[in-house]
Amino acid sequence: MLCYQLGLPPTLIKSLIPYLTISHLAELQPQLTQRGISSYTGWLQVIQGEYHRMDYLFTENAVMRLIFLPLIYCYENYLFPRIITKLKTQSFLWAAAQFIRTFVLISDRYLPLHRLTDEYRPLLELLEKQIRCISCLQCPDLSKRQAQVVLYIIHRLLDHGVATELIMHGPSPTLLTWLIYRRGSQYVCPKLKHHLTIENNNSASSPSQDEASCSRVLSSEDQCHQPPLCKRPRLHSMLEEEETEKANLSLPLQDLCQTFSAHKGASAGPCPRGEIHKLQISQCDPDCLRVLNCALPTFFCLRSLTIESSYTFRDCDVLDLSKALKQLSDSPLCRLTNLSISSLPDIRLAKLLLDAIPKVAALHVEVEHGIWRPYLINHLRTTEAYTSELVLEKLTLKVNVVQTDLQLITSLLRRSPRLSSLHLSGLRLQGGSSLQQLLTTLSESNTCLKCLSLEDMNLSDCLPGILHLLRCCQLEELHLNDCRLLEKCSDKEQSLQQLVSAVKTLSSLHTLSLAQNRLAKTVSVLAKLFSEPSPSSVRQLDLRSNFIRPAELLEFSQRLKEQRPPQRLTLDLRKNPGDRNPDIWNAAVESLKSFCVVYVKFWKSRDTMVDHVSVM
Repeated sequence: MLCYQLGLPPTLIKSLIPYLTISHLAELQPQLTQRGISSYTGWLQVIQGEYHRMDYLFTENAVMRLIFLPLIYCYENYLFPRIITKLKTQSFLWAAAQFIRTFVLISDRYLPLHRLTDEYRPLLELLEKQIRCISCLQCPDLSKRQAQVVLYIIHRLLDHGVATELIMHGPSPTLLTWLIYRRGSQYVCPKLKHHLTIENNNSASSPSQDEASCSRVLSSEDQCHQPPLCKRPRLHSMLEEEETEKANLSLPLQDLCQTFSAHKGASAGPCPRGEIHKLQISQCDPDCLRVLNCALPTFFCLRSLTIESSYTFRDCDVLDLSKALKQLSDSPLCRLTNLSISSLPDIRLAKLLLDAIPKVAALHVEVEHGIWRPYLINHLRTTEAYTSELVLEKLTLKVNVVQTDLQLITSLLRRSPRLSSLHLSGLRLQGGSSLQQLLTTLSESNTCLKCLSLEDMNLSDCLPGILHLLRCCQLEELHLNDCRLLEKCSDKEQSLQQLVSAVKTLSSLHTLSLAQNRLAKTVSVLAKLFSEPSPSSVRQLDLRSNFIRPAELLEFSQRLKEQRPPQRLTLDLRKNPGDRNPDIWNAAVESLKSFCVVYVKFWKSRDTMVDHVSVM
């Protein structure tokens, strides 16, 4: 009957989807996917029912990701055990895979991964066509033979598939070397020669031949453990091998493929080598960073690099990184345009990295004081002469230090006239000095800005600079979070009214965030954003953590109802004390829902002091 209903017009089917049961959705998903009809509204109802309260938006891909992950890894009790057993069909799994673009690789789930080489092999072939990004949630234990299947899955998705993005969680210099060798870089760090050595069968081979062939990555201690090439290993027998036997990193990729091939016989020939365009290394330790520094000068296909660490990098580590980036940047083959690194011990190192690779269009840097003090005076003096214009379009600087060098930041801004997106967080000046110079620089040198985010800084005396900036730039997004905007204003309502008037003149602005500014009873002034004759074009308004009480929200809702936004407004009211009077709060929220998409979160009164401290 349900399959027959798919003969109905698509518009009618879409209207029925939110009312389907879990079993119906699971049964119909393959046919809906084939017809290109979205089941998003139906699955959204299922997920909302499990979560009860949602603090964030789900996209269709995100919904399917939530369902696909526990299915493929057999997590019976993951997220929503009530529905997971009803979805364990191959047809549904195949249909859900159509929406997956990032494959999360959980390395210790050997049996589910082995299924991709056996009964789920058609699914692996589908994933090769779909997956753009591989996320290694944890590095495989290379001391175990079972890790071989992890290497095989990575190889199939990176080299035979279309994946060009790699996210690596956890430090493993050996695995990192195996991953990036000849997928962009031709270099192997000499210090890892005892793990990996390169055997070139034909050292005189042409570059094109090198691209087509899979060089052997040999390890003398592992050669005795190579599996037979023509005999397919049994699923359970491989899992029962002794843990002391190591994964064979020396196995040529075509032999690795043949080991897990569905067909016995001779190898079909050399395997292709993919390219890594986007690399993200989380929990990067000094050993991984040294491997990366060795590889970077010849990593010509790399377009985006993200390096994250739970500790603050040492000065010498960052200096080596800057040298490697400089060598890469000097090559005409360099394609790196996005760089992100955290955590640096000194903000001056951000300038050093930017000068090393001036072609970068997007830079994200986080600065924290570590246990190592910077001894960079000589190195930094040599960079002071760099005053050339930068091509930088996106810049993010997050600073967690006692005192910030504002002159260095304004210097970078003046060199970046093409900047369209800027996010600055945590700026602190000596003696409570004003950040007015920052806003002046933005108004004079960065008039191309479309998105501006200023966070966790004191702008209490900078309202005139903010108003002037709004007149100089055609901003589309403005985020002034935790900036103490009204702290020094004698007439807070009048000051907020000035900001509202300036925003209304900016027809390009569609997103405004004033989170954590303790607006409280002045929030009703924001309703004038949409007053005639020239209502604001703002479609998203963020008022999180502003200590808005129920009576104040009710007044805001009444004023906003009188002068409704010209288009549906997305309003974020999370982390406000709604429990002070739940009845009034709920009445205000219900009133807003008639013309707004409202986000609220259950408030706990004990969080009040946390909110107060956060905006002090």
